[in-house]
Formats: sequence, structure tokens, C-alpha cells
Amino acid sequence: MAEWKRAQRLRPDAEVARALEKAERDQQAESNYREGETQHFVLRYDGSAAPGLARDVLRTLEHHFETVSSELNFTPAEPIGVILYTGQAFADITRAPGWVGALNDGRIRVPVQGLTSVSGELSRVLKHELTHSFVREKTRGRCPVWLQEGLAQWMEGERSGETAGLLVTAYERKVAAPLRALEGSWMSLPPDPAAYAYAWSLAVAEYMVATHGLRDIERLLDRVASEGSTEAAARSALRMDYAELEQETIKYLRRAYLR
Repeated sequence: MAEWKRAQRLRPDAEVARALEKAERDQQAESNYREGETQHFVLRYDGSAAPGLARDVLRTLEHHFETVSSELNFTPAEPIGVILYTGQAFADITRAPGWVGALNDGRIRVPVQGLTSVSGELSRVLKHELTHSFVREKTRGRCPVWLQEGLAQWMEGERSGETAGLLVTAYERKVAAPLRALEGSWMSLPPDPAAYAYAWSLAVAEYMVATHGLRDIERLLDRVASEGSTEAAARSALRMDYAELEQETIKYLRRAYLR
């Protein structure tokens, strides 16, 4: 924060200003937070979150850490920050859309209002957000949102059975959003388009894992970190471009769910 303030005095910059504002919100909100720490995580939580819940969250995260590390054949170099919020604090600090249930912007941010232990749903959310931390570092921050969200959903255990028919229909009617349009931030999407984006991204990730396996996904993430674009990375790792990837995903959904 001191460096950003100094930079702003020398040469004001809108991006630095946004980062500084966010850091100041975090500092103010977390000034009285408690802390917990394990080998791979540094956790902070407000006083209304039970200490037992914080310990349970850390145990759950360590368990998921080993699983995701094994599946992606990768281990982040530094401990991962985790923040537990009451519901209102989460909304106030992250300023995320109402449809966002948790967030990973470099730290895992999870609302836990009313919980005293890790439920099955919270465990899935933690694994989802943890996957983002792995993928972000493995790809050096270059992973597109569709691939991030698709893999995170697959890792937490989501599958495409309930949405396969809707996705196939949208593709056949040529109203499906192309993957290229889902590379950037989704934070400005209304709820329904966001739900579609999540479903379509999950379907593509599910197809890739089912057809090519996790080792090819691992190679794809490595290529994303080094290639000029995600589509170029897909050509290198999977031998297909976006149009072919979309088409093959639809074929997979028909075979797996619509026969």
C-alpha cells in the first residue's frame, strides 16, 4: 500500500487507484480478524466465525490441497490466503454480483454466515476456489475464465447432466456464446447469462477430461502459460481449435446424456 501511494503521488494511474482502494477496504475490514495457519494456508476470519469452523476449514483445505495437487501435478510455491466473512461483509468488501457465492482474487474469500462446521456444500466451494489458486499460478495468471471455471466446477464434482439438453439446443440454434467470448471477466454478466457461461464451461472441461484425460489438461494449462492465446494452446495440447472443441463438446453431451 505504501508503494502504491507513492506511485500515485508520482504518476496517478487508474488501475493502481483501484488496487489501492481494494487493499484499503481489506485492511479496514480485517483489522480485528483472527488468524490461523497451516503448511499451505494462512486464514483470517472475523469474530463472528467460530474458531472451530476456522480449524475445520483449514483441515478441509489441506485435504483438498493434496487432491488438486495430485490431479494437476503441480504445487503452488507460496501459502494461499483464505478469508472467511459473514454474508454482509463479503458483499461489502468484494463488491461482487449477487450471484457470486465465493471469490478468488488471489485470496480465497468465502462467506460463512450461520455455519459452525464445514458442510458438504462449503467443502465443494472450498475445493472450487482452491482450484482457481492452482490454475492461476500454474498458468501465470493467463488462464481464461471459461477454462478456470470449467475446471474448478469439474474438480468440485459438478457434471453436465442437468444442463446438457439446454446446451445442445443453444448450440443447434446458433445462440451459444463462443468460448472466445467467455475468456474475460464475467463479473458484469446478469444472472442468467452467468449461469449459462458456467454450464457451458463445465461441459467443455468435462469433455476434455473424459476424452483426453487429466494429463492432457495438465499440458493444456502449461501451454496456456506459454502460448500467445488459449486457442493456440488448445491446438498445441489437444490438436483442435475453439470451433472444433465446441463441436466435440456437443457430441460428447449427446453421447453421455441425451441418448
